Amino acid sequence: MQVKFINTSHHPLPGYATGQSAGMDLRAYLPEGPVTLRPMQRGLVKTGLFMELPEGYEAQVRPRSGLALKKGVTVLNSPGTIDADYRGEICVILINLGDEDFVIEDGERIAQMVIARHEQAEVVAVEQLTDSERGTGGFGHTGSK
Repeated sequence: MQVKFINTSHHPLPGYATGQSAGMDLRAYLPEGPVTLRPMQRGLVKTGLFMELPEGYEAQVRPRSGLALKKGVTVLNSPGTIDADYRGEICVILINLGDEDFVIEDGERIAQMVIARHEQAEVVAVEQLTDSERGTGGFGHTGSK
């Protein structure tokens, strides 16, 4: 599958770090200089990338685990969804859940993007749903073991 990109940044196109990687790193494009996120502050970070996905696919923008663990910085609407018909710039909503200011540098890897196939469901209104073993139990009703 090919995914077309326009890259208006001076950073490399997204790519896979290893042959088994599911996600591609997205880099911050900050031509005006670094941006600081204070604790509990969120911000929209541009990448300089525009993309054309094939029909039937989406791109999921997810946190980078190292950034989340070491700095407390994560993607706020995780996973963020980019639809196949979107042609605007890819931007990432980051939030600093850490205790210290986080400085985002131009070119810094800020998130990862996973390309995934999806289906559109046919929505059908009914009066009753089929019973199941689980039933209506949710939110941890099966216990912690």
